[in-house]
Amino acid sequence: MGHFYEEIPKSMIPWIKAQKMFWVASAPLSGKGHVNVSPKGGDDYFGVLDTKTFWYHELTGSGNETVSHIYEPGNNRVTILMNAFEGPPRIMRLFGHGRVLEASTPAFEAFVKEHKIDCIPGTRSIILIDIHQVGTSCGFSVPYYDFKEHRPILNDFFKKKAEKEAAGNKAESLPKYWASKNAWSMDGLPGTHNAQKTMKSDGITPLKKMVGPLAPTAYGGPGTRHAFRDMLLAAVMGALFAVLVLQYGGRMLDRDVLVKAERAIISPLATLTLAALAPTVGALRELALANRSTDRPNLFFDDQTA
Repeated sequence: MGHFYEEIPKSMIPWIKAQKMFWVASAPLSGKGHVNVSPKGGDDYFGVLDTKTFWYHELTGSGNETVSHIYEPGNNRVTILMNAFEGPPRIMRLFGHGRVLEASTPAFEAFVKEHKIDCIPGTRSIILIDIHQVGTSCGFSVPYYDFKEHRPILNDFFKKKAEKEAAGNKAESLPKYWASKNAWSMDGLPGTHNAQKTMKSDGITPLKKMVGPLAPTAYGGPGTRHAFRDMLLAAVMGALFAVLVLQYGGRMLDRDVLVKAERAIISPLATLTLAALAPTVGALRELALANRSTDRPNLFFDDQTA
């Protein structure tokens, strides 16, 4: 059944290399962001450097989530999932932290040269996963599938783009494609450095990746869009706590007063919290006016004589 290891068991490395596809999972730090899962595969497009390091060849596409999550400060969490579609059942997860070697950078060039990796026109980067935990499980319910062949469509698409660029059509260059599709994640986190650089130098408008009310109104990451509201909430809660301590600290030593405080404080705290998170200052103003009303229950205690 399930087993955990601090590194890839050497006996399982041949099984990993024999897989035809795997999945990459990552997510932004913000709870408002989206968890991403991407399928990967291809002959000689991934491998194991040692028992603590997995790598894969990241090809160009319209998405850019994994790189954005790796680049996010304090994040770079990545999970690799593989499972057997033939032979004995098995599921394997590689838990770790990612590093990005972007195409054309010295680190990228040195890596592909040292490990004799054949790049294609659509190559965007090499992703390295520093593994700290490996988990295996039974895979008893995973169905059997027969592998037919890898799709050549993506490779052919970027081969044609490279040929058009070589013929003089600079609009077909990969950096311009990256600037349009890969400069930002769907949550507004920065994407590849190459994409960001070309986007700014060539004045390219990035593709809008989300629709509806959850779509980011500005790029820069979900955390930055709500930082002011979070700070405002902290300030309001801090001020409320100070008022409680200064005006009622002594009385709170009485057990009966504590019980009444517990009953009375939940509602006003909820009201203040909602107001602090409101997108407009008007909501806070309405709350302040409401608290001035003489027929409104006391903000802290129902019975001032307790």
